[in-house]
Amino acid sequence: MKILAIDTSCDDTCIAIIETPDEKGSPFKILSNIISSQVKIHQKWGGVYPTLAKREHQKNLPQVLKRALKKAKKPRVDESKDSSSPSSRYTRGSVVDLIAVTIGPGLEPCLWTGVNFAKELAKRENLPIVPVNHIEAHILANLLPQISEISNFQCAKKAPLSSFTSFRYRETQLLISKQLKFPAICLVVSGGHTQLILMRDFAKYRILGETRDDAAGECFDKIARILGLGYPGGPIIAAEASKQVHRGRASVKLPRPMIYQKNYDFSFSGLKTAVLYNFKKQKPKLRKSKEYIREICLEAQQAIIDVLIKKTLRAAKDFRAKTIILGGGVAANKELRKQLKKTVQKELPDSRYLIPDIQFCTDNAAMVGVAGYFHRKETKNWKNVRANANLKV
Repeated sequence: MKILAIDTSCDDTCIAIIETPDEKGSPFKILSNIISSQVKIHQKWGGVYPTLAKREHQKNLPQVLKRALKKAKKPRVDESKDSSSPSSRYTRGSVVDLIAVTIGPGLEPCLWTGVNFAKELAKRENLPIVPVNHIEAHILANLLPQISEISNFQCAKKAPLSSFTSFRYRETQLLISKQLKFPAICLVVSGGHTQLILMRDFAKYRILGETRDDAAGECFDKIARILGLGYPGGPIIAAEASKQVHRGRASVKLPRPMIYQKNYDFSFSGLKTAVLYNFKKQKPKLRKSKEYIREICLEAQQAIIDVLIKKTLRAAKDFRAKTIILGGGVAANKELRKQLKKTVQKELPDSRYLIPDIQFCTDNAAMVGVAGYFHRKETKNWKNVRANANLKV
């Protein structure tokens, strides 16, 4: 089965074509995974401007689809058709069997752009369409191949992650449990969401806790704005923090909000405010110094990581998790990946630890295709597909 997947939940226009496992046990194959970023467009705003992002999605979707089809080779692009219609980029009678599209959560104007594009394709090509939850897609991104690094550890008698995507999927629920041991604790951390989710089985989720104000990614963005570092904040702060040679006791000390509270919720707005106060009390010359910027970036990043790890480990122990899963854009942060892995190895050595390949942490359509595959029996008539910006997992 080949799935054409679409994601426009925020500011990245994403289309992928994936080939799903067959009865012989082949792994997921990514035939194409095209992402058109709008970062440069939104930089001057210091964040994503929804109506502008919607306009860019409308412009980009036909072009991204064309590139995805071309890279996948099959189906081929029919250049002879009218290029004004998205389905003109699509060859009738193609080998694509299913369309998967993100319907939420996300920015509503952006979501509707992708949904309407997918609906038109489904209507004109007479293809089934599956709505996908963006948060679940981030969790299931762990099923995609590890390309840039092997990011899990296993006990000696356990199978390596490379086999995770190569066993048969004839009965989804049974076969996933062979590697993804339940219950699982999922930490989904991105620009718009910071959630701890209990996964008792496939498609059986319960939100244990989430941010009460700013998500971790939003906090990174706001701190970067205070320091005059630009947008997006996460990668910039991580880069500055990595340059800080001093690894002992930091001269800048920031709070770890809610870290000792006996719940699974998060709050990062207070950390952002603490950075602002610290920044304002410094002399103008010191504010601009590289040493101060790197020091506060290092401390702010570590404060966020400390809270995320502490809460995740608490949930994992409370629910006796057999698997810990990390997903979302902030999961690309190398320090978070490294420190969470080290902590799990030390405190929960019998638990599995899964992190998606770095390229599948940020928004992409390949993960949407995987989620669509596991919901392939839940197709809808294109007329009934609706975006839901506040959709829960």
